[in-house]
Amino acid sequence: MHYPVFSSSVRAQVFLLVWGLLLFTACSPQNTLRGVFKKQSPYEKYQAGLKAAKLDETALGQQWMAAGERALQQSVPVTLPFRETGYFPADKPLAASYRFTVKQGQKVAVKVQTQGQEVAQVFLDLFETDPDNPAQPKQVAYADTTSQSLEYEIDEEVPHLLRVQPELLRSGQYTVTIETMPLLAFPVQGKDSRAVQSFWGQDRDAGARRHEGIDIFAPRNTPVVAAVEGVVTRVNTTPIGGKVVWLSDMKRQQSLYYAHLDSQLVQPGQRVSIGDTLGLLGNTGNAKTTAPHLHFGIYRFGQGAVDPYPYVHQDRTKPAPLQADEKKLGSWVRVAKSNASLREAASSKATALQTLPQHTPLQVLAGSATWYRVMLSNGQQGYLAASLVETLDTPIQSVRLRQEAPLLDASSAQAAPQKSLRVDSTVRVLAKQDEYWLVRDTNGTTGWIPAEVTR
Repeated sequence: MHYPVFSSSVRAQVFLLVWGLLLFTACSPQNTLRGVFKKQSPYEKYQAGLKAAKLDETALGQQWMAAGERALQQSVPVTLPFRETGYFPADKPLAASYRFTVKQGQKVAVKVQTQGQEVAQVFLDLFETDPDNPAQPKQVAYADTTSQSLEYEIDEEVPHLLRVQPELLRSGQYTVTIETMPLLAFPVQGKDSRAVQSFWGQDRDAGARRHEGIDIFAPRNTPVVAAVEGVVTRVNTTPIGGKVVWLSDMKRQQSLYYAHLDSQLVQPGQRVSIGDTLGLLGNTGNAKTTAPHLHFGIYRFGQGAVDPYPYVHQDRTKPAPLQADEKKLGSWVRVAKSNASLREAASSKATALQTLPQHTPLQVLAGSATWYRVMLSNGQQGYLAASLVETLDTPIQSVRLRQEAPLLDASSAQAAPQKSLRVDSTVRVLAKQDEYWLVRDTNGTTGWIPAEVTR
């Protein structure tokens, strides 16, 4: 159930104005000159076009820009991998924002799929939060205008925010998928992280030292391969590592350490590509009493040893498919049971934001697995189990108005009245909250009335 603010003819006129002015400003000499000095993201270009066309002075333009800023301040926490299907209405600018943390050594992969006749472009922007200034996240990546996907290598293990926002006056359904991927290829041919048996930080030599790497077990003489494109910097033999190879990864300012090789097949100064064989797996050095394995380490320039496991671990967990009813996306619904918990994230273990009474009206913005992301009439968002909501098809009750009342287009004293309802007229109540009720009159018009007029 949607409540349009603009008629189709007005929307069409505004749409043509938006695109005409944006096309003009995008091609103007001023914009061209600015582009020489500062590379703008598609979102920034679009926003600049709105301002140049003075659409930022209109209510709709202001709502669009405010939605983007508000999304960054009200992001919802998610655990990766994550998938959510949502709906963007054309008449009410909205944006979605997701907050997550990815380990150093991984990259985040984002993909958005859209459907609907009106969806033309969705802006994808990735931000990194600053612990000292969380209100001002720093943009670190974005998708270009020809793609609805992006990948980004995580430099620092801090929360990141993904903002998803469509153009003005565009509606439709979208599905966003956020996953993680390892930065490096696996260093033992034919194996993956399931072959790792000894991990970072474990005690060695009766606690005298810590294990600065991971041990990957495989048959003797299994090819050990380059996990990155780089240059071999050292090929030698040491008492602890046995036959070792060092590979420089200048792109990420780090060196990769391969130890306990049975044989070395490269020379110092040799440039290699991902997958090239560096040597054959063995148990030389202090591993001569253990089964053949590769000790794999990563040493960051200026930082020292770091945990290699996230760099090579491919998470095989797939994001849960949407099991909630897609037909409710974008619609107003109501809470079906008393004391329903609105939660911060799509999990029964997530923090409860508040308890909602039965019949509270909600707008369903998106769905993830068996949860809906909903918005209350005051703008607060959260997640509610799909089993706790119901449609507005069946009225709760019928009431007779005790006084004349406006039928409003929103649950606010500042909302515009759609019509005036006469005293003693009857309305069907669809949902209730403290100050306003969502009702339908005898002519089938739906809107909000002050709860006091029924008392």
